Amino acid sequence: MYIFVYICQIDMKNIQKVVAYLLGTFLFPVSMMGQSEEVIPLVTIPAGVFYMGGAAEGEDFDEAPIHQVVLTSSFKMGKTEVTNAQYEAFCPEHRALRGKNGLSKEDDEAVIFVSYYDAVAFCEWLSRKEGKIYRLPTEAEWEYACRAGSYYPFSMGDELPSNYQKNQRVVRNYAPVSLKVAQTPPNTFGLYDMHGNVEEWCQDWYGPYSSEKQMDPVGQSNGCFRVTRGGSHNTPEKFLRSSNRMAMIPEDKHAQTGFRVVQADYPKGKPQTMEPFVLSNQQISQKMISWKRKSSPSLFIPPIPFVIQPDCSSQTPFYKHNHQPAITWCDNGDLLAIWFTADNENGREMVVLTSRLRAGAKEWEPASLFFKVPDRNMTGSALLNDGCGTLYHLNGVEASGDWQNLIMIQRISKDNGKTWSYPRIIASEHAKRHQVIAGTIKTKEGWLIQLCDAGPGGQDSTAIHVSRDGGENWSDMGGSIAGIHAGIVQLKDGKLLAFGRNNNIPDSTGQLRMPMSISDNMGKSWRYFASEFPPIDGGQRLILKRLNEGPILLVSFTDHPLRTPKNERGIIFKDDEGKEYRGYGMYAALSYDEGKTWPVKKLITDCNYRFLNGGGWTQFFEMDATHAEPRGYLAATQTPDNVIHLLTSRLHYRFNLAWLEEPISGRYIHEKNH
Repeated sequence: MYIFVYICQIDMKNIQKVVAYLLGTFLFPVSMMGQSEEVIPLVTIPAGVFYMGGAAEGEDFDEAPIHQVVLTSSFKMGKTEVTNAQYEAFCPEHRALRGKNGLSKEDDEAVIFVSYYDAVAFCEWLSRKEGKIYRLPTEAEWEYACRAGSYYPFSMGDELPSNYQKNQRVVRNYAPVSLKVAQTPPNTFGLYDMHGNVEEWCQDWYGPYSSEKQMDPVGQSNGCFRVTRGGSHNTPEKFLRSSNRMAMIPEDKHAQTGFRVVQADYPKGKPQTMEPFVLSNQQISQKMISWKRKSSPSLFIPPIPFVIQPDCSSQTPFYKHNHQPAITWCDNGDLLAIWFTADNENGREMVVLTSRLRAGAKEWEPASLFFKVPDRNMTGSALLNDGCGTLYHLNGVEASGDWQNLIMIQRISKDNGKTWSYPRIIASEHAKRHQVIAGTIKTKEGWLIQLCDAGPGGQDSTAIHVSRDGGENWSDMGGSIAGIHAGIVQLKDGKLLAFGRNNNIPDSTGQLRMPMSISDNMGKSWRYFASEFPPIDGGQRLILKRLNEGPILLVSFTDHPLRTPKNERGIIFKDDEGKEYRGYGMYAALSYDEGKTWPVKKLITDCNYRFLNGGGWTQFFEMDATHAEPRGYLAATQTPDNVIHLLTSRLHYRFNLAWLEEPISGRYIHEKNH
């Protein structure tokens, strides 16, 4: 009765605060609410000296250099991660997230789906409640407390005991394991779940280590990402090591990250100065180029590599698999390309690299780091010059490994890609339909369209996201384009035309063809048709683009060299005399009537023999009069001078509309093939 009367007499604006207080009283007995006992059970971590970091092999490069750290004061740390019951005393509405993804349903399970700012707000609330300073641990405090005097990979030895294992592997769908805290033995400091259960937010901005001895370090003065530590359920064991470093965009929240608290004064260490995020120390010209439009004569420049391995001294991560490019032009005349590098496509080591072909240069520069959220899979990148002085970068970011549970982020640059804005989350749910595809377009209304694979499988479809306000807000339109890795153009009547890989449709003869999708409501719904083009498959991605001169350009492949039956390989082309010949590999097709017919089809080769390395899934191939590159993930841009720049997985091709429209000499084909 007294509780009811009290609530009815207060101002409505304070009801939530009173409810939180009362919930806290019920969840934590009165005996726990005094100054002598804390809401969160704590253990004292003694002051001490330790060596922080690791051997920094391969993808763990950010664990170096090992450096000495002195923690001059003891501090108290939560015995366990903050639980649902504890967090919901502060934020009752969080209860609605219990059980999401089949995880963390009970009071005594670690809270998840909390951002860095949520965790900080909880600490501030608890500080006011108890009259003591609560905060997140610094990265140094966390590693010191985790190691508990040990320099083995884990506080208890070289490997985690079997009872710590909670589906420690890469999974596309989280196994619904219990996140109940304190189910494994504590370390020698008395802390539970420092290896696994859930990742834990730390106070620091993520940044490189210094080799110098440090007193009470607090990390960087600024940055893009906040450190997380400890690894989680549904994560391979190596990410649970004491020295392993992870980080997240502070606004991000997902099913693998929670936090624990520290009760102590804020450390007095001086933050390390960190410069605003730049691609490199190289100067990038800001002089606007005067583009000279080239309509003729025909132009074809032999392909050159744009994936250039960096020098080891640059410390740029570079792995064996380089793939999935995007490209755009800059107002200063440069070309900017990005792609991922990884050992495994579902690996957390994946990094987005960049290279630049400066105006007038003959070779691309060595690769440098473009974008990386530490220990997250980064599948899917796109670039766009909006024609008004702004470059857009969109990327997928996984919660962990694989490429299914992605958020979408966006950055912009107004200085030709020298500096980029803070990564802003534009699709916050770690879910399907967020795997970014190169080929962002701007419609005649000025809207931006971004395509994303709608699922991780080869037979999934493509989602369409639209921004009507220059990238400030994005909406998933709900409809699905047939096939993955789709390309899209807007037709003159406002409809959208798209082609995709797989989800093939039989034509009137029963032969499977590449699917064509058309929408007359900006992607809310689609109609599907069999196109006249052969289907493509693994290791292949098409291009669909409206050229500056008006025609629509499709670049695709005649077949799949490993999956298409031999008697169905290649398609028929015509030479300058109208004679037919069979060609194989990458080709271009042109439509002058908004995709109804495609009268021009041409292999992308100048007929000269070359032995080339296509990188990615393509590897080595021979180019001649009837053979072009057989596979590759394609990306393209057309500069204001009308030159078409086409990237495959490793190579950069340059040609123009006049060259595409120029038939290959039949005599030349005959001579080269005999």
